Amino acid sequence: MTFNDNSRIDSGKVSKRGRNIAIGGGGGAIVVVGLFILSQVLGVDLTGLAGGASQGTQSEQTLDCKTGADANASTDCLMVGAATSLDDYWTDTAPSLGIQYRSPSDFVLFEQSTSTGCGQASSATGPFYCPPDETLYVDTSFFDELRTRFGASGGTLSQMYVVAHEWGHHIQQLAGILGSTDHTDTGPASDSVRTELQADCFAGSWVGAASTIKDENGVTFLEPVTSSQIADALNAASVIGDDRIQQQSSGQIDPESWTHGSSASRQHWFEAGLSGGPGACDTFSVPASGL
Repeated sequence: MTFNDNSRIDSGKVSKRGRNIAIGGGGGAIVVVGLFILSQVLGVDLTGLAGGASQGTQSEQTLDCKTGADANASTDCLMVGAATSLDDYWTDTAPSLGIQYRSPSDFVLFEQSTSTGCGQASSATGPFYCPPDETLYVDTSFFDELRTRFGASGGTLSQMYVVAHEWGHHIQQLAGILGSTDHTDTGPASDSVRTELQADCFAGSWVGAASTIKDENGVTFLEPVTSSQIADALNAASVIGDDRIQQQSSGQIDPESWTHGSSASRQHWFEAGLSGGPGACDTFSVPASGL
């Protein structure tokens, strides 16, 4: 999607941490409910990130992103623009779901590794939402991996879909869903998969409304979405389906180990939100055959 050049975006909604990030301290296991890349599929042992490395310092960088033109010009400012639009969307929309909305505590862009309320995380973790500190974490190098490693077509909407998906986990946190579901369960109809598919649906609902959301001056943040941009987002959802990742990494598909859903399911629920809004996103009441 393309931002209107003269729309106003808010850099205060996103922070960026530099490369000198603290890795030591705290030996607890990482608990990442919104994990975007499946650790068991990619062979990444996330618990090993929770200690043992040397101490460092975390440097905060100021993002100078003020307008839609800035969002169109750089990935960091694109993240600021997405955050501004998503925050406004859910401020208006969450009450219709019976949710008392509050913004995420932070949306952190980082490089290589960072400390979080869920433990230590690295670029290998992929984008994720951490419930204890209600913060989104994204290493934007992941967007390059979507294209080079997973074969995604790319495009700005595919990048913003990732952010919208993680923001969907924040909505689930506020609704009490993350605290009431079994995230150790796996399989095509598991709580884990239903949680992730609902976040995909919430992402789609934002995309469906994005071109109508206005800044403080009444200027819409985003231009109308195009069919090719929707195709990019659906492609991103497809390449990170459990079946697609398993086929790529091992040549075998094991549905009983799924935690995020198949490529087809992820696309289906994104489209459900796109056409039906957040009210169409109750993935927990549909039978297994409907996922």
